[in-house]
Amino acid sequence: MSTETMKFDALILGGGIAGLQAALDLADQDFKVAIVEKDASIGGKMIRLSKVFPTLDCASCITTPKMAAAAHHENVKIFTYCDLESLEGTGGKLTASVRQKPRFVDEDKCIGCRQCEYNCPVMVSDPEQGGFSARKAIYIPFSNAIPQTALMDVENCTLCGKCSKVCPTEAVDYFQEPRIFTIEAKTAVMTTGFELTPLENKVQYGEGKIPNVITSLEMERLLAPHGPYNRVLRPSDGMEPDSVAFIQCAGSRDKSMGISYCSRVCCMYAIKQAMLLSGALPLADIAIYYMDIRAFGKGYEQFFQNAMAMGIAFIKGKVARIDAGEGGAVRLHYEAQGEDGGVRTADHDLVVLSLGMVPAWNPAGTCTVSTGDDAFIKTIRPKVAPTLTDMEGVFVAGAAAGPKDIVDTIVEAGAAAMEASKYLASLARTVKAAA
Repeated sequence: MSTETMKFDALILGGGIAGLQAALDLADQDFKVAIVEKDASIGGKMIRLSKVFPTLDCASCITTPKMAAAAHHENVKIFTYCDLESLEGTGGKLTASVRQKPRFVDEDKCIGCRQCEYNCPVMVSDPEQGGFSARKAIYIPFSNAIPQTALMDVENCTLCGKCSKVCPTEAVDYFQEPRIFTIEAKTAVMTTGFELTPLENKVQYGEGKIPNVITSLEMERLLAPHGPYNRVLRPSDGMEPDSVAFIQCAGSRDKSMGISYCSRVCCMYAIKQAMLLSGALPLADIAIYYMDIRAFGKGYEQFFQNAMAMGIAFIKGKVARIDAGEGGAVRLHYEAQGEDGGVRTADHDLVVLSLGMVPAWNPAGTCTVSTGDDAFIKTIRPKVAPTLTDMEGVFVAGAAAGPKDIVDTIVEAGAAAMEASKYLASLARTVKAAA
């Protein structure tokens, strides 16, 4: 286990769209930037999406150029597959202790040829495809991953040695150890993103045990052109669904799950997915069960109106329970709201839960940055400077500070980069005055 210290002007925690934008904005100002990412590739949640609302542009077409720009920028250094152990310091000197998990593949030797992956005999469920398809025990996460470096799933590897035998650069290293290193920086931007509330947490919705009840991110993979089936099929039997339902507020505005806030983007991504489904399955009946539709951004209300004009049904009612029906169907029990209210049931072939957004990282025990009642990183002047935290020299952007859409995330990342740049400039002026 090796230890080394590297110095940068800025540290970016998280390599999603917010982190990439902040890093590029700072790097273009000639600051030296380090990106620390927990996954094996940069790109975050956005690179896993099919399209974005309300323009229905390709998500990968927006994210991949930024990934490539960061990877090839002379002022940016990317560290993937890393965990932040601690972040300490203040007044222009932050010290981060980082633990890089072993890939069991030498990053300097791997050329991304994927011969190890092609020759591996072990097949396991692929979480990158929502668990709907399989991958090998040694693999590159996805086709446009950066870096194009393989990693080994040691829990499923059988140590057959085939990957090592076919590797042309002898990059496979079964004895690789974690790498501990230190990053010293003058400022930091936290862009640690979000996760969805676990499907298993909602007892009333089947706890993840009903085969044809899936999450919104799993639906993104079904809709993606490079998805597991190359078309939309329900997971239980590979049948094209004739009826699809979206259930809103399946993890937000729900005190029983400890999440009383609105996750903001759920209405819009459900509408987006419903519109894409309408094109992929033109004969399917598509319904969205909602309490309130929150179309809050530019063009979002028109997007909502377009969805209704396409024939997507919007049913105002709270789904109380989901049961497994006959023949793979899913039965919804909901309370309709309005003049014809009452408790009703409806059967659908496939049900998508619009789960809530929760922070992907908790700074407790790692650094002194405070969090709010919602567990997201707290901003001390949200109306004036929404990227300021209560730790000097540390800023926040994107979903790390609270639920928000991609547009607001990118804008906020630019704002955080500007605040960090101003902070670096003030440090430089202080040093110059002291000299």
